[in-house]
Amino acid sequence: MIVVTGATGQLGRLVVAGLKEKLPADQVVAAVRSPEKARDLGVTVRKADYNEPATLAAAFEGADKVLLVSGSEVGSRVPQHRAVVEAAQQAGVSLLVYTSAPKADTSPLILAPEHKATEEIIRESGLPYVFLRNGWYNENYEQTVQQAVQTGGFVGSAGEGRTASAARADYAAAAVAVLTGEGHANKIYELSGDVAWTRSELAATISEVAGKPVTYTNLTPEQHKAALLEAGLPEGTADFVVALDGNTRDGLLGEITDDLRQLIGRPTTPIADTVAEIVKSL
Repeated sequence: MIVVTGATGQLGRLVVAGLKEKLPADQVVAAVRSPEKARDLGVTVRKADYNEPATLAAAFEGADKVLLVSGSEVGSRVPQHRAVVEAAQQAGVSLLVYTSAPKADTSPLILAPEHKATEEIIRESGLPYVFLRNGWYNENYEQTVQQAVQTGGFVGSAGEGRTASAARADYAAAAVAVLTGEGHANKIYELSGDVAWTRSELAATISEVAGKPVTYTNLTPEQHKAALLEAGLPEGTADFVVALDGNTRDGLLGEITDDLRQLIGRPTTPIADTVAEIVKSL
């Protein structure tokens, strides 16, 4: 039996759908905070709240493998993830798979510290593990694409930094491959798209797909933060966005590996394909 945490999230739903294609539905458990939101998944649903350890113990009962989809509450993830690891230990699972971040144990990426801490907790647990160090998702730029089509441009402070992104479905397929395959225990996969692109190249792609001029304007970090504040973002969020652009500028999201391609057995989804889907939906 395979348990997927965060199964009503965008990644979790795709993983559950992929598992159902390879396993009987009664072998898949969606462990979710709000069970009523998971009724359409077509698998066993159990309540699992990262902040309520007792629910985790019940959700993991009888589990062979667990996919820990990292929590969305930045700043709270380490204690939440620790509770999941402890419940997995209690259940005696044979494999704990965790969605981490690129080079989590060494990277200065703003998102890395909580992932590094979680990886350490998992290693110390003694459980067989797999770290899926997911790179950036094409879909992270949905709002950027929408804004660019509507206004003819977008701004940032990433300079000529590259992003080796892939579609969320690609990362979900990798998780399914690891959960249903053999020989993955205690491995770390650095997952990225096959192509790394700059913001200027993204603008050119949006322009081509939308059939209208689109420009990217590179700002200093200070100018970028001012623009975000003017657009109504809270200061903490603005600082986070600027820091991510700084990480991109420094090359932390641009490294290409073939781990994702190898796991899913096909090329990763180009950013242009995702841009086309977003533009089509407008």
